[in-house]
Amino acid sequence: MGAPFLITIATMALFSSLAIASDPSPLQDFCVAINNPKTAVFVNGKICKDPKVVSANDFFFHGFNIPGNTNNPVGSNVTRVLVDNLPGLNTFGISLARIDFAPYGVNTPHTHPRATEVIFAVEGTLAASFVTSNPPNNMKNRLFTKVLNPGDVFVFPQGLVHFIQNLGKTKALAFSAFSSQNPGVNTIANVVFGTEPPISLGVLAKAFQVDKKVIDALEAQFS
Repeated sequence: MGAPFLITIATMALFSSLAIASDPSPLQDFCVAINNPKTAVFVNGKICKDPKVVSANDFFFHGFNIPGNTNNPVGSNVTRVLVDNLPGLNTFGISLARIDFAPYGVNTPHTHPRATEVIFAVEGTLAASFVTSNPPNNMKNRLFTKVLNPGDVFVFPQGLVHFIQNLGKTKALAFSAFSSQNPGVNTIANVVFGTEPPISLGVLAKAFQVDKKVIDALEAQFS
């Protein structure tokens, strides 16, 4: 068995693993999720409702046209359509979100550990940005930013920190699609300064190279 053949097999195995590195493909027409906290069964996703009792309502979500309340400190609101509120999404590897912005509002820096996100600008002028993971050799993380107008599309790679800012003095709107029925979200400010119990002041002071009083004041904003 020659070296070229082994290299070919290894390459095929690599790309095969990459091809399944997202939500698994469904093995049936549908698998409507059951939200039953008392069940003793734990699976990677949701267990399935008996197809005999599935109805059209299991594949239906109402209210995506309703603007979210942006009267909050960051000036944005996200309405999510995930497997938890649209059970018919179970095993399909997709979900949606509506993002409403007040003037100059921000969808603050966050990550989606289980999904790539595609954003579609509908109203207003938005700045969509993401930051690369830590590069080698003490190089700087790169920031990619693109101004979006209605009709523009931008993609945020899976797991990378990203954020969206409304650049205008009027409201803005965008819709997002995700490559997972449950993409997850880690809002950076919350996971650093709003944990329970709090992360040690000493750890955060060293990480951010600031006085502990600064960290204490930041944590107080999320307590």
